[in-house]
Amino acid sequence: MNKFIILIITIVLSIAIFSCEKDEYITSSDIKLSFSKDTVMFDTIFTTISSITKQFTVRNSYDKNIKISSIKLAGGTNSAYRLNIDGYSGNILNDIELRRKDSLYIFVEVTVDPTNSNLPIIIQDSIIFSFNDTQQDVDLVAFGQDVHMINSKRIKTERWIADKPYLIYNSMLVDTLHTLTIDPGAKLYFHKNSRLYVKGTINANGTFEKPIVFQGDRLDKLYKNIPGQWEGIWLMPGSKNNVFNFSEIKNAITGIRVDTVVNQQPTLLISNSKVENMTSAGILAQGAKVYAYNNLIANCGQVAVALTIGGSYEFYHSTIANYWNYSLRTSPTLLIRNYYIDINNNIQLRSIDKAIFGNCIIYGNRQSEISIDKADGAASILNYTFDHSLLKIDNSIISGNPQRFIQVISDTEPRFKDVSEYNYELDTLSAAKDAGKADIATMFPLDIKLNNRTIDAGPDLGAFERIEQP
Repeated sequence: MNKFIILIITIVLSIAIFSCEKDEYITSSDIKLSFSKDTVMFDTIFTTISSITKQFTVRNSYDKNIKISSIKLAGGTNSAYRLNIDGYSGNILNDIELRRKDSLYIFVEVTVDPTNSNLPIIIQDSIIFSFNDTQQDVDLVAFGQDVHMINSKRIKTERWIADKPYLIYNSMLVDTLHTLTIDPGAKLYFHKNSRLYVKGTINANGTFEKPIVFQGDRLDKLYKNIPGQWEGIWLMPGSKNNVFNFSEIKNAITGIRVDTVVNQQPTLLISNSKVENMTSAGILAQGAKVYAYNNLIANCGQVAVALTIGGSYEFYHSTIANYWNYSLRTSPTLLIRNYYIDINNNIQLRSIDKAIFGNCIIYGNRQSEISIDKADGAASILNYTFDHSLLKIDNSIISGNPQRFIQVISDTEPRFKDVSEYNYELDTLSAAKDAGKADIATMFPLDIKLNNRTIDAGPDLGAFERIEQP
């Protein structure tokens, strides 16, 4: 028993002695902290809107502890940046112990001053680490941009110029009998869950040099091609004479939803435009009238183009391509359907008066990319024609409807340049080269890049005319 008591006393004394020992710190001014980044860079940040949070680590690679006397923003309380250091928020933190072989996590955000009259600007600062009579720093760089702020606004007849971007929060609505005209070069950025509703008319008439852009408001490189960042554009019942020319609509849930027509005017004219990276559909038309040419519609989680619940549709020199790889896609690239199922599970017929695809490419990474879905025994019309187009479709559908497939190419790769880089121009050996119908090309002599498709051996299929270099 005496030996056991002596052992306990010895352990207790050892612990006490060890606890009283002071941690040893490196005091040399020659040591260096290790940083995971020497510069923290933010892409364009809009006024009043906080940035995403960036982070980096500070590491002590030595076998002894380091006492950092201070970590602070060089800009002090006037800095546009904010720090969070291991859970502590502020512009300066004193007496930080960085234990041996350990790391410290630092999180950084930035907000642009909306009263700054010099926007766009570069916002620079640095985080200074002071220890052992020496200093190290990590640079902070962001690009600030002023915007027109649109917050849950009902738009009357207006013209939006391209002086600075438009940032849409909580959606917006172009009101009935009113027109929103958007100048070439304008950029519209939509915050998460926001949508452009149109009950009146939208006239987005860009140019090749100055396209009009509709996309999410996350401008950091990681989000460049990420779908589902905003809701998309909804042309609602009664909307008419909408124009999208040289426009880029990207990274939404549904690019353009074109709803049931209740008048004789066309619902949508879309030309020379790109609709890309949608989690659901590129163009979803329901009983509408759509006229489209020189468009790229690509990379959608369900369908690239869906023509449903009746309507009238014409697509010329369009590339409709779906190589979606974010998840398993079970829907075709193109869906044409002349009915819907109501809430009572009854089939309701809606005639499709015409669905014409001339000099088009419709392709993707599924076995068949076109679905013609006509209700059995339906008296309603589903009138479609594929004229001089390259298609990925079951050949039995072609052979069973020869009058609807006029000189089409099937079971042949279009040989796009690089779908992984979203480049749907044609390779020199593409079967789509010079395979178009001259009469259709005469209607649209210039392609989406303003190349003349009528001056060589024949017009190429799709939106892009390949120009061979001499």
